[in-house]
Amino acid sequence: MKPNMGNVDRIIRILIAAVFAYLYFSGTVTGTLGLILVVLGGVFVLTSLVSFCPLYTLVGMNTCPKKS
Repeated sequence: MKPNMGNVDRIIRILIAAVFAYLYFSGTVTGTLGLILVVLGGVFVLTSLVSFCPLYTLVGMNTCPKKS
């Protein structure tokens, strides 16, 4: 897997995952929607850690800066 996510993209995903976790664990969002947000937040964190997003590959996106 070649990295296809830049640092800004990774930071934004981690922040969004933190917001999702806060909303769920504070009880603001519950039920099925809450579980979906937690799972989506987990996917965001996982893809941020490995710097690879499979969806980006499908649509041809790459936010990773080119190496000189």
